[in-house]
Amino acid sequence: MKFSEYSEGNRTRTFGVAHGTGPTFITPITMNVFLVAAVLAVGSAVDVPLNNHWNGGFQAKACIGITKELHSWTAHLRFDQAVDSLDIWTADAKKADGGKEYVLTNKAWNADEHVGDQLCLDFVAHTTGDITPKTTLEIEGMGGGVAPTSGSVTQGNGPTKPHQVATIPPIPHTGGGTARYAYGEALAKSILFYDAQRSGKLPANNPIPWRGDSALGDKGDNGEDLTGGWYDAGDHVKFSLPMSSTSTVLLWGYLQWKDAYATMKQTDMFFDMIKWPLDYYLKCWIPKSQTLYAQVGEGNDDHHFWGRAEDMKMARPAYKLTPSKPGSDVAGEIAASLAAGYLAFKQRDATYAAKLLSTSKEIYEFGKKNPGTYSSSIQDAGQFYSSSGYKDEMCEGAMWLYRATGDKSYLADAKGYHENAWAWALGWDDKKIACQLLLYEATRDTAYKTEVEGFFKGWLPGGSITYTPCGQAWRDQWGSNRYAGDAAFVALVAADAGIDTATYRKWAAQQMNYILGDNNYGISYQIGFGSKYPRSPHHRSASCPDRPAPCTEANLHSSGPSPQLLVGAIVGGPGNDDSYKDNREDYVHNEVACDYNSGFQSALAGLTHLVAKKELPDVGKPKCHGS
Repeated sequence: MKFSEYSEGNRTRTFGVAHGTGPTFITPITMNVFLVAAVLAVGSAVDVPLNNHWNGGFQAKACIGITKELHSWTAHLRFDQAVDSLDIWTADAKKADGGKEYVLTNKAWNADEHVGDQLCLDFVAHTTGDITPKTTLEIEGMGGGVAPTSGSVTQGNGPTKPHQVATIPPIPHTGGGTARYAYGEALAKSILFYDAQRSGKLPANNPIPWRGDSALGDKGDNGEDLTGGWYDAGDHVKFSLPMSSTSTVLLWGYLQWKDAYATMKQTDMFFDMIKWPLDYYLKCWIPKSQTLYAQVGEGNDDHHFWGRAEDMKMARPAYKLTPSKPGSDVAGEIAASLAAGYLAFKQRDATYAAKLLSTSKEIYEFGKKNPGTYSSSIQDAGQFYSSSGYKDEMCEGAMWLYRATGDKSYLADAKGYHENAWAWALGWDDKKIACQLLLYEATRDTAYKTEVEGFFKGWLPGGSITYTPCGQAWRDQWGSNRYAGDAAFVALVAADAGIDTATYRKWAAQQMNYILGDNNYGISYQIGFGSKYPRSPHHRSASCPDRPAPCTEANLHSSGPSPQLLVGAIVGGPGNDDSYKDNREDYVHNEVACDYNSGFQSALAGLTHLVAKKELPDVGKPKCHGS
């Protein structure tokens, strides 16, 4: 994290599965596992093939080319076996024939469909047992014909040439490998790190015995309750841009591979973890005054204090965004997290999920109406997390709202915010690659696919990125493990979307294996995983002995392991020559942070999923494995 105690250089630069053919929009939702099937057809009844299935449900999508002007429509989704219930976002559904048919009618916003359009219907079917019903879809009054699959499209800063819709081949089998590490165990430990970062009044089931209630006086200018959320790193400031970037990536990973969490019996733990920042975002939004709080704690004062969060005595001012002091980057990213949170909580707590979605829409509109970067409005934030722009975050917010609602206006917004450039990395400040990948999943436009491929041309061997002798894709000295984990996560999602699946999965596994032990020291850079790992992270509370013993700056400089084990955190990482020293005073390589773990944890979910499905690739012998 950017602290007043050091300068971070370039730290400001950072940041679905398809089967069959035709355009596909992947909407992961709350079921233990998911299946994606896509079909492009025109007129009459079309078959919707199911390429996979699990006990209790399946997910599918049909896209039908429109051959006549429609101002309302009714469709019939039929199964040869009964389906208990149906989740669908682009239509109203009425159950018929004991669950063997669902009659679908348009929403108000998608009543008009024009010749050349494609009507895409995503749905999740909940079933009793493990079934694979024959499924068909028919739109009343539609005759046969051929729908166009390309056309001239202008998309924000993107290309204006005619775009082609990608034909997606079946996802290749990539199995044959053996897991070198217990990815699921590392996933569970990462959740514990986020529990250690909690601010506010801790719950009775707090799993971190050395953490207690803290910052209970966090308030807004008018006394608004701003308790909760996560502390940013080894300090105690709550920065909303990296916090929301973190929660979005964590939710994305959960929605993509919820079966991984279920396999490891970590689903409840995930929801306990992720609800902490989501609850905080709800508190930060004051709709009546159009105020969004984006930071609590003054950076320099906070960093001059070395001690436990529970012992803080300094003032903790709150910093806000308003129409006259905008911050579309923070607004867009919080909106993304809340919309993704809606998808995660929808089946678990419908009332809470609805609150997340309505607040997401409000905050997104606030960011859209009041464009600007938050660090221009909040000078203190600019010292630590200076934002380079807001289009990428607003694109993310629009895309997650599109996934949550199916409202095409959000997709149109995302195309407008899209930036046609190869991203430097996925990180707290740079989400271009996330925007591009989400747009590709939604549209199957090959222009977006080319951008994703371009990103990995830079990241894979032979590209522009530095590789350490032992094989880490080393983007920057500040959190090299973070950037490698984030890129591994993107690679696994892109692979699921049918982009160079075998190559990207293998590369992602190699990068994660490096962090977990395939390095010259044979250590895990995740604390508490394996038998060899860092013991002295740059983290205030972990450096302190059990209360009530005092904790001061002397604990920063003391030798030996930290008294508290910060289980699950990954430290910044090695130099570009693989060098690393476990030294608490070295914040460059031993800092921990919420955003450091986000892509790492979600990539672990992806690898756990591949292991369970016997699709983990053979990565070969590692270049290094220490001693």
